[in-house]
Amino acid sequence: MTTGWRCELHGAVAPLMAMTHLTSQWVAHIAKTSAVPLWMPWPLPTGWTVTGAVATSDTPGLAPPPGAATALVCTGPGARSGPAELVLVSEEPGVGLGAGYAGLQGPDAGSSLPTGAPATRVVANGHEVPLWEVDQDGPARSNGGDRSIYVGEAEGCWLWAVAWPMEAGLLLYDSLRLVDLRDPGLILDVPLGAMSPRWRPGQ
Repeated sequence: MTTGWRCELHGAVAPLMAMTHLTSQWVAHIAKTSAVPLWMPWPLPTGWTVTGAVATSDTPGLAPPPGAATALVCTGPGARSGPAELVLVSEEPGVGLGAGYAGLQGPDAGSSLPTGAPATRVVANGHEVPLWEVDQDGPARSNGGDRSIYVGEAEGCWLWAVAWPMEAGLLLYDSLRLVDLRDPGLILDVPLGAMSPRWRPGQ
Protein backbone atom coordinates (compact mmCIF):
# COMPACT_ATOMS: atom_id res chain seq x y z
CA MET A 1 0.00 0.00 0.00
CA THR A 2 1.19 3.50 -0.78
CA THR A 3 -0.31 6.97 -0.77
CA GLY A 4 1.63 7.83 -3.92
CA TRP A 5 0.36 8.07 -7.45
CA ARG A 6 1.85 6.36 -10.46
CA CYS A 7 1.85 7.81 -13.96
CA GLU A 8 2.06 5.35 -16.86
CA LEU A 9 4.48 7.71 -18.63
CA HIS A 10 6.59 9.13 -15.77
CA GLY A 11 6.38 6.48 -13.04
CA ALA A 12 6.10 7.52 -9.38
CA VAL A 13 4.52 10.95 -8.99
CA ALA A 14 4.04 12.85 -5.75
CA PRO A 15 0.44 14.00 -5.29
CA LEU A 16 -0.12 17.75 -5.09
CA MET A 17 -1.51 18.94 -1.76
CA ALA A 18 -3.66 22.05 -1.59
CA MET A 19 -6.35 23.59 0.58
CA THR A 20 -9.40 25.16 -1.02
CA HIS A 21 -9.58 27.58 1.92
CA LEU A 22 -6.24 29.30 2.42
CA THR A 23 -5.02 29.77 6.00
CA SER A 24 -1.81 30.98 7.59
CA GLN A 25 -1.53 27.56 9.29
CA TRP A 26 -1.49 25.83 5.91
CA VAL A 27 1.22 28.15 4.56
CA ALA A 28 3.23 27.56 7.73
CA HIS A 29 2.79 23.79 7.37
CA ILE A 30 4.22 23.82 3.84
CA ALA A 31 7.10 26.01 4.95
CA LYS A 32 7.87 23.71 7.87
CA THR A 33 7.76 20.43 5.96
CA SER A 34 9.01 21.30 2.47
CA ALA A 35 12.35 20.03 1.16
CA VAL A 36 12.54 22.94 -1.32
CA PRO A 37 12.09 26.69 -0.86
CA LEU A 38 8.68 28.31 -0.57
CA TRP A 39 9.33 31.62 -2.27
CA MET A 40 7.30 34.75 -1.61
CA PRO A 41 7.84 38.33 -2.82
CA TRP A 42 8.63 40.52 0.18
CA PRO A 43 7.63 43.18 0.50
CA LEU A 44 4.60 42.33 -1.59
CA PRO A 45 3.73 44.87 -4.28
CA THR A 46 1.12 47.40 -3.17
CA GLY A 47 -2.34 45.88 -3.02
CA TRP A 48 -1.12 42.29 -3.49
CA THR A 49 -2.00 39.30 -1.29
CA VAL A 50 -1.09 35.62 -1.12
CA THR A 51 -3.93 33.65 -2.69
CA GLY A 52 -2.65 30.09 -2.92
CA ALA A 53 -0.04 27.66 -1.65
CA VAL A 54 0.56 24.07 -2.77
CA ALA A 55 3.24 21.43 -2.34
CA THR A 56 3.98 17.88 -3.32
CA SER A 57 3.13 15.57 -0.46
CA ASP A 58 5.41 13.39 1.59
CA THR A 59 4.78 9.91 0.20
CA PRO A 60 7.08 7.40 1.89
CA GLY A 61 7.46 4.01 0.31
CA LEU A 62 7.79 5.11 -3.28
CA ALA A 63 10.81 3.84 -5.16
CA PRO A 64 12.36 5.98 -6.42
CA PRO A 65 10.94 8.81 -4.29
CA PRO A 66 9.24 11.58 -6.26
CA GLY A 67 10.73 15.06 -6.49
CA ALA A 68 9.75 17.91 -4.23
CA ALA A 69 8.01 21.11 -5.30
CA THR A 70 6.14 24.09 -3.88
CA ALA A 71 4.14 26.92 -5.42
CA LEU A 72 2.87 30.19 -4.00
CA VAL A 73 0.21 32.26 -5.78
CA CYS A 74 -0.04 36.04 -5.36
CA THR A 75 -2.82 38.27 -6.69
CA GLY A 76 -3.08 42.04 -7.02
CA PRO A 77 -3.96 44.95 -9.26
CA GLY A 78 -2.61 44.68 -12.78
CA ALA A 79 -0.93 47.34 -14.85
CA ARG A 80 -4.20 47.65 -16.76
CA SER A 81 -7.75 47.12 -15.55
CA GLY A 82 -8.41 43.86 -13.77
CA PRO A 83 -6.38 41.61 -11.49
CA ALA A 84 -2.95 40.13 -12.13
CA GLU A 85 -1.49 36.95 -10.72
CA LEU A 86 2.00 35.61 -10.13
CA VAL A 87 2.90 32.01 -9.32
CA LEU A 88 6.36 31.25 -7.92
CA VAL A 89 7.42 27.61 -8.15
CA SER A 90 10.43 25.92 -6.60
CA GLU A 91 11.05 22.34 -7.66
CA GLU A 92 13.61 19.66 -8.13
CA PRO A 93 14.41 18.82 -11.78
CA GLY A 94 11.86 16.73 -13.61
CA VAL A 95 8.90 17.28 -11.29
CA GLY A 96 6.85 19.27 -13.81
CA LEU A 97 4.89 21.58 -11.49
CA GLY A 98 6.38 24.73 -13.00
CA ALA A 99 5.78 23.45 -16.51
CA GLY A 100 2.18 22.75 -15.53
CA TYR A 101 1.62 26.38 -14.54
CA ALA A 102 3.51 27.55 -17.62
CA GLY A 103 1.37 25.43 -19.92
CA LEU A 104 4.38 23.59 -21.34
CA GLN A 105 4.22 20.02 -22.56
CA GLY A 106 7.02 18.51 -20.52
CA PRO A 107 8.48 18.38 -17.03
CA ASP A 108 11.05 21.16 -17.60
CA ALA A 109 11.57 24.18 -19.83
CA GLY A 110 13.75 22.09 -22.15
CA SER A 111 14.37 23.48 -25.62
CA SER A 112 12.16 26.49 -24.88
CA LEU A 113 14.78 27.91 -22.49
CA PRO A 114 17.07 30.47 -24.19
CA THR A 115 20.83 30.14 -23.87
CA GLY A 116 21.73 33.82 -24.14
CA ALA A 117 21.72 36.58 -21.55
CA PRO A 118 18.97 36.44 -18.91
CA ALA A 119 15.90 38.59 -19.43
CA THR A 120 15.83 39.86 -15.85
CA ARG A 121 17.01 39.14 -12.33
CA VAL A 122 15.39 38.81 -8.92
CA VAL A 123 16.95 38.71 -5.48
CA ALA A 124 16.22 35.47 -3.61
CA ASN A 125 17.42 35.20 0.00
CA GLY A 126 19.86 38.03 -0.67
CA HIS A 127 21.36 36.44 -3.79
CA GLU A 128 20.84 37.72 -7.31
CA VAL A 129 19.13 35.09 -9.47
CA PRO A 130 19.05 35.44 -13.28
CA LEU A 131 15.80 34.50 -14.99
CA TRP A 132 15.33 33.58 -18.64
CA GLU A 133 12.07 34.18 -20.45
CA VAL A 134 10.69 30.94 -21.84
CA ASP A 135 10.05 30.93 -25.59
CA GLN A 136 6.31 30.46 -26.06
CA ASP A 137 6.60 30.29 -29.85
CA GLY A 138 8.41 26.95 -29.77
CA PRO A 139 6.98 23.44 -29.98
CA ALA A 140 6.26 23.34 -26.23
CA ARG A 141 3.69 26.13 -26.46
CA SER A 142 0.19 25.09 -25.45
CA ASN A 143 -1.06 28.05 -23.42
CA GLY A 144 -2.09 30.47 -26.17
CA GLY A 145 0.48 33.07 -25.12
CA ASP A 146 -1.68 34.37 -22.27
CA ARG A 147 1.07 34.53 -19.63
CA SER A 148 4.69 35.50 -19.04
CA ILE A 149 7.04 32.65 -18.12
CA TYR A 150 10.48 32.97 -16.55
CA VAL A 151 12.74 30.30 -15.15
CA GLY A 152 16.11 30.19 -13.40
CA GLU A 153 17.88 28.35 -10.58
CA ALA A 154 17.92 29.21 -6.89
CA GLU A 155 19.01 27.14 -3.89
CA GLY A 156 19.74 24.18 -6.16
CA CYS A 157 16.18 24.05 -7.55
CA TRP A 158 14.32 25.38 -10.56
CA LEU A 159 12.69 28.74 -9.85
CA TRP A 160 9.70 29.44 -12.08
CA ALA A 161 7.80 32.73 -12.21
CA VAL A 162 4.56 32.60 -14.21
CA ALA A 163 2.41 35.74 -14.48
CA TRP A 164 -1.07 36.43 -15.88
CA PRO A 165 -1.77 38.42 -18.00
CA MET A 166 1.46 38.70 -19.99
CA GLU A 167 2.15 42.30 -18.95
CA ALA A 168 2.12 41.24 -15.29
CA GLY A 169 5.58 39.84 -15.97
CA LEU A 170 6.82 43.43 -15.65
CA LEU A 171 6.81 42.79 -11.89
CA LEU A 172 9.96 40.76 -12.42
CA TYR A 173 11.74 43.81 -13.81
CA ASP A 174 10.98 45.90 -10.73
CA SER A 175 13.74 44.75 -8.36
CA LEU A 176 11.56 41.96 -6.99
CA ARG A 177 12.92 40.44 -3.81
CA LEU A 178 11.99 36.93 -2.67
CA VAL A 179 12.18 35.35 0.77
CA ASP A 180 12.04 31.65 1.61
CA LEU A 181 9.22 31.11 4.07
CA ARG A 182 11.09 28.11 5.48
CA ASP A 183 13.54 30.51 7.14
CA PRO A 184 12.87 30.17 10.89
CA GLY A 185 14.13 33.70 11.46
CA LEU A 186 11.37 35.28 9.38
CA ILE A 187 8.58 37.04 11.22
CA LEU A 188 6.11 38.18 8.58
CA ASP A 189 2.46 39.17 8.71
CA VAL A 190 1.55 37.56 5.40
CA PRO A 191 -1.67 39.05 3.97
CA LEU A 192 -3.95 36.29 2.68
CA GLY A 193 -6.75 36.63 0.15
CA ALA A 194 -9.39 34.31 -1.22
CA MET A 195 -7.99 31.18 -2.87
CA SER A 196 -7.13 31.87 -6.50
CA PRO A 197 -8.28 29.46 -9.21
CA ARG A 198 -4.67 29.63 -10.48
CA TRP A 199 -3.55 27.33 -7.65
CA ARG A 200 -4.31 24.39 -9.92
CA PRO A 201 -1.64 23.92 -12.63
CA GLY A 202 -2.85 23.44 -16.18
CA GLN A 203 -5.34 26.31 -16.08
